[in-house]
Amino acid sequence: MTAAAIQSLAGGLVVSCQAPADSPMHDPIVIAAMAEAAVNQGAIGVRIDTPAHIEAVRQRLTVPILGLWKRQIPGYEVYITPLFEQAQAVAAAGADIIAIDATQRDRPQGTTVAQLIDRIHQELGKPVMADVDTLEAAVQAAEAGADLVGTTLYGYTPATKHLQPPGFDLLSQMVDRLSVPIVCEGGIASPQMAQEALRRGAYAIVVGTAVTGVDALVQAYQSAIHRTSGG
Repeated sequence: MTAAAIQSLAGGLVVSCQAPADSPMHDPIVIAAMAEAAVNQGAIGVRIDTPAHIEAVRQRLTVPILGLWKRQIPGYEVYITPLFEQAQAVAAAGADIIAIDATQRDRPQGTTVAQLIDRIHQELGKPVMADVDTLEAAVQAAEAGADLVGTTLYGYTPATKHLQPPGFDLLSQMVDRLSVPIVCEGGIASPQMAQEALRRGAYAIVVGTAVTGVDALVQAYQSAIHRTSGG
């Protein structure tokens, strides 16, 4: 399930089923149920963090899993599947596509994006989704062999922290410039935004917080209520 996994995503919705580490929802059973609920309503894939959660989802679903493992490496800002050992664990847990940070930031162990992609291809036999923040990083990732490139980190890096997701302008630039499938991820907060992403040429759309982010959504409502009440 390599090329077929990518082909099955075309024009569809991928739901990111994640939760903060300190949330009671950060539990493999809960994440797997969330993923199954999304697929029952038409999601054609899910994006899952950590090997334990990926394994739990794999036991319940056959749709493509975009797997990753967020790991903080001291001294480095890159955290989405930063090293091959994390990619290896994600693949072993059952992911079909491995997502990695493909920004131009310094990487641990002196590895490059190209080296990581090549090892994932050669040793794991898995396609790679490159999460980027800028057009330059997107071009570099495509040249390095990424099978899909996503706008995932637009607005979340020092180079783009002044920008607000979703990165529709970046999406349009990537679609014009690159020949690989482009995934719109980050800041898609409504069905209308998802439609706009498709109109701009997105191959697929990933929606997370707007669908599954109970903690963040409740916090936002609470903050708004407190501001209104003056509390």
